[in-house]
Amino acid sequence: MKRAAAFFSAFFITSTALGDTGPGGPLYRFRSVDVPGAVGTTANGIAGNGDVVGVFTDSSNRQHGFRLSREEFTIIDYPGAVLTAARGIAPNGDIVGSYRFPGEPAVNLHGFLRSKDGVFTPLDYRGSTSTIAQRILPGGEVLGCAHDRDMMASMRGVVLSGADQSELDVEASMNNGGTPDLSLIVGLYTDMEAMKGRAYMIVDGQFTPFDYPGAEATAAWDASPSGAIVGVYQDASGAVHGFLLEDAEFTSIDFPGALTTRAFGVNARGDIVGNYVDANKRTHAFIARRILRLPERTADPFLK
Repeated sequence: MKRAAAFFSAFFITSTALGDTGPGGPLYRFRSVDVPGAVGTTANGIAGNGDVVGVFTDSSNRQHGFRLSREEFTIIDYPGAVLTAARGIAPNGDIVGSYRFPGEPAVNLHGFLRSKDGVFTPLDYRGSTSTIAQRILPGGEVLGCAHDRDMMASMRGVVLSGADQSELDVEASMNNGGTPDLSLIVGLYTDMEAMKGRAYMIVDGQFTPFDYPGAEATAAWDASPSGAIVGVYQDASGAVHGFLLEDAEFTSIDFPGALTTRAFGVNARGDIVGNYVDANKRTHAFIARRILRLPERTADPFLK
């Protein structure tokens, strides 16, 4: 099925800022992004060429997906749906996400694939009421979750690869990102014993939970082809931040001046996307473009 998409160009950068994560840490140039007319915008994924996908809420409180490419927005609405969210984008331009039909309960969501030509294909995990398609890899594998009556005990992280489908045997889990060869998969789950939201990585089939140091809750949302992981954590004071886990080192990601920051996507060059909440409690998307940090110059002892 195919539906004509709406295209429009606009000045979407409402502000720019340089974000320094500290000595030796990565350096980013942050850009604030809003779909024109939206009351809230979130970026969920970013391709290697810089194209961004996400979701926005319009003035009537309806959610739509979007793609941002070369400063032009394309609105993405699954045919007949009352809400649509674009969540991941492949290098060839294919997009995955979720939608809900009118009259369905709030817990119900269905996955979709939108080809680069704009053709929609539903994605459903066999035997499940609901499917969320969160990420699509270069080979076409789709990561996400499937659930039935709730988004806790019945929810499982899933991988869809053509006719092959598999699920993670961990309740309240969701696969959110991975490397192209699937040697690394990252996601989130609820630790039922601790009643705590935790992140996980699956490395060569080995499931390992992890937490941002000192965090009350942690969720991993994406992984770059090199294995850098981005996500969200809540600190002991209740504040919400994004994070980067790279080379076994955690870095907190915060949009300058924001009340909260969430990191949802990362691409091969290390650019990060997500959302932040400003002082007026409005939600905006952001793109954090990674900048090469030049080595500090040291004084020449022979020069006076």
